[in-house]
Amino acid sequence: MIFTYNELLLKYKSAYQIEKAVEVGKIYKIEKGLYSDIPGVHYLEVVMKKYPYGVFTSYSAYYYHNLTDVIPNTMYLATSRNGTTITSEKIKQIRMKDELYNLGKTQIDYEGIKINIYDKERMLINLARNKNQIGYDLYKEIISNYRKLANSLDTQKIEEYLQYFVNGDKIFEIIQDEVF
Repeated sequence: MIFTYNELLLKYKSAYQIEKAVEVGKIYKIEKGLYSDIPGVHYLEVVMKKYPYGVFTSYSAYYYHNLTDVIPNTMYLATSRNGTTITSEKIKQIRMKDELYNLGKTQIDYEGIKINIYDKERMLINLARNKNQIGYDLYKEIISNYRKLANSLDTQKIEEYLQYFVNGDKIFEIIQDEVF
């Protein structure tokens, strides 16, 4: 389990006691302000602890939903437009209006870690909206995987989500032509 420095202060009562616990191997320092009770920690667990308000989107979401086998070089996290700025070089922050930020937000278990991510229906809309910005080969791979999932997708949810997007009718046509 991962702990913040402040969480450890409550348990150990002082910075000195935290240092002692690290020295004897009771806890392990992961990075500044983050500690763990085990030596090896999954990177997603660290990301979710540091940015609990972040929601995986874009290429990251397609990968974690097993819609592509292309591992993104950068993690894409959506945040509220008014949210705290993420300064990590490994993370690309995508700021959104609150109604879009919360639309389709869910949690999945990925390799034993609970991560915040947009559901497959929301990501299908994003795929159709950003069709021209995604490489052709990657787009075709993701679309073909969506076709395999077509029966398990919630079309009512897709229609609800589309009300929040400009050109929702056009996006729906793309989804109808490409997936269903």
